[in-house]
Amino acid sequence: MSKGLLLLESPVYVIGRGNCVGQKEGQGPLGEFFDQVEKDEYCGEDSFEKAETKLQQAALTNARLRCHKENGDIDVIGAGDLLNQCIASAYGAAAVGAPYIGLYGACSTMALSTINAVLCLVSGLAQTVAAVTGSHFCSAERQFRYPLEYGGQRPPSAQWTVTGAGALILSSKEPSDVTIRGLQVGKVVDYGISDLNNMGAAMAPAAADTLSAFFSGSGKSPADYDAIVTGDLGHIGGNILEDIMKQNGYDISDKYNDCGKMIYSKDQDAHAGGSGCGCSASVLTGYLLPKLERGEIHNLLFMATGALMSPLSVQQKQSIPAVAHLVEFVREVS
Repeated sequence: MSKGLLLLESPVYVIGRGNCVGQKEGQGPLGEFFDQVEKDEYCGEDSFEKAETKLQQAALTNARLRCHKENGDIDVIGAGDLLNQCIASAYGAAAVGAPYIGLYGACSTMALSTINAVLCLVSGLAQTVAAVTGSHFCSAERQFRYPLEYGGQRPPSAQWTVTGAGALILSSKEPSDVTIRGLQVGKVVDYGISDLNNMGAAMAPAAADTLSAFFSGSGKSPADYDAIVTGDLGHIGGNILEDIMKQNGYDISDKYNDCGKMIYSKDQDAHAGGSGCGCSASVLTGYLLPKLERGEIHNLLFMATGALMSPLSVQQKQSIPAVAHLVEFVREVS
């Protein structure tokens, strides 16, 4: 069995899901599927960073409402974001009042927080766990690139950080049709790419490593799944992933899509597609899991990818290490 692989003997149940996105995301191809669309970039707050916290809180609220839970019913919350010290998540979790595990996986955080939630459940630490993450275009730009007022030119390889958040509530005791059956924790992979405007290329090798490890360790193949969806490799990274997987002996082309490709239309000027924690989080909770609930698909490999740079590493011109984490979602009823 591959390192980092966990195949669950008993399922973990997805009992709640929720999301909240920004105006641009609401105008995209998936806009009708999101729970809540904010009307302005500030989300009614006085800073983009506070808005990012509000997005997470709204996503979790929508997840709680869907499964009729109160904040007090959550035993543990695991959350993360792109800001320094995951501060948006810390403020959001403070309002919940549950034991908090802060997580940093960059854009892989939706899968990372889900894996954290599963481990909390199977270990007996908790019976109901929330997994939350989000991002904001404006706060991410001024932390990792340039303030918006600078008006820097974005090259074609650049991706657009999604303003949005997603939340899952998982249970070890309350049955539901949608379950989690497997996990693959990814390794850090660094191919020496240092261009902040080409993150898809930086993350694709990590995604290929994780997906290949899952297939090898589990004995499964692309043919066993209705859909294989990555977090936010975008158009460039997604193409690279398909090529690497073919070299590794796995053809995923007829099952594969990427959240960064799905969330924006070609005329929305997102260049190479969407990115950010909120990209895979909102697409998973708003579009993919409902397809499982309705029986349109019965098994899904969801793999969120993250570029693990920090503002300091960017300033020092270091390469961008990347990671990808995978979650296997299964519909238990026919």
